[in-house]
Amino acid sequence: MSTPIALIDCNSYYCSAERAFDPRLKGVPVVVASNNDGCAIARSDEAKALGIKMGDPVHKIKDKIKAHGIRVLSSNYTLYGDMQRRVLAAVEPFARDIEVYSIDESFLDLGGFEDRDLVAHAQAMRAQVLQWTTIPTCVGIGPTKTLAKLGNAAAKKNPLFDGVADLRDEPIRDWVLERFPVEDVWGVGSATARKVKDLGIHTAAALRDMPVKQARSMGTVVLERLVAELRGVPAAVVETIEPQRKGMAVTRSFGQPVTDFDVLMGAIAQYAMRAGEKLRSHGLVAGRLTVLFHTNRFADRPQYGASRTLSLHPMTADGLELVRVARKGAEHAWRDGYAYTKAGVMLEDLVSAELRPRTLFEDETDTGRRERLMAALDDINGKFGRFTAVPGTQGFKREWQMRAAAKSPAYTTRIADVPVVRA
Repeated sequence: MSTPIALIDCNSYYCSAERAFDPRLKGVPVVVASNNDGCAIARSDEAKALGIKMGDPVHKIKDKIKAHGIRVLSSNYTLYGDMQRRVLAAVEPFARDIEVYSIDESFLDLGGFEDRDLVAHAQAMRAQVLQWTTIPTCVGIGPTKTLAKLGNAAAKKNPLFDGVADLRDEPIRDWVLERFPVEDVWGVGSATARKVKDLGIHTAAALRDMPVKQARSMGTVVLERLVAELRGVPAAVVETIEPQRKGMAVTRSFGQPVTDFDVLMGAIAQYAMRAGEKLRSHGLVAGRLTVLFHTNRFADRPQYGASRTLSLHPMTADGLELVRVARKGAEHAWRDGYAYTKAGVMLEDLVSAELRPRTLFEDETDTGRRERLMAALDDINGKFGRFTAVPGTQGFKREWQMRAAAKSPAYTTRIADVPVVRA
């Protein structure tokens, strides 16, 4: 018998995290906007009931926002990241292993708890998360990740499950799969959905019953594994070791158009330094850097976009070296007379720093000195706040900084923003 797997998912996570520190938001329709306050990326149940769709541009729903008193908040990723850590701390005693799938979802290995009533076990876990964080959750349980994911969706949509759906029970599993659209199954993309629908497969149950040879013949091992998982055959256990990343990117839209190269370079320098920080936190170095920037493709003005890819030799996670190479690429790609609205840095060819290939004329003394410099920089910014110590190229004015007109305080990570209660 396979080890039971659970998926715990925070409901309307960004909105729930905001409500944890602002009780005035409870019962009120809330929307959290993307970078630059552009689109809706999280909606409370009240906002969903008013017809606010995921990805709706905020400027297109202004009339609805005004008519219904919808609170629109700027995204506060520092708060959401810290609340995620608190959720995981509440969940930890209830699972043998945890695989963080996204900021609001985690797979749980329930091995060792099989002798318990797992529905009651999951309800106790939900209660602890709610008590510790005020964030509501739903849980799906199954013999595979795919079935746990389906169970979670069922628990969220159908009040009969009271927040926990256990799909190890075959009659319940069959009932859910027969009513679950195939296009909503985890791992089924739009192209695959069209293919299987052409074969008359419209539900998760029909996909489960698809012959394995037929799934394989459609040219994707993912579909074959998906069919197996829907039948209760695990394709993979909970991953407790994060797979090594192949690439990473730091890209942002600007709060206002940029027409000056030095201002653009300030943004690119910040993104390159942040990319280097991410590399070092994962113990990686990069062998290739791409710098990119472009104008607003939807604006009625001259358009231009460019990217330049350069090799990093030797491979590095040194932020200052990344800035130097990014500047070289940006200088070659720059064109006067355009208003740029987005820029970014992408890093590829990532390997473990310990396995970094050495170059023939590499100066080990200089390399060690730069590594210590980066470590000191990380310590300073970690202790006193990001961007406390920055290269001169980055600057401090940051005219290009993203709009965040309605961003909540850093309730949990900045001492000045900690809520104060007076009796």
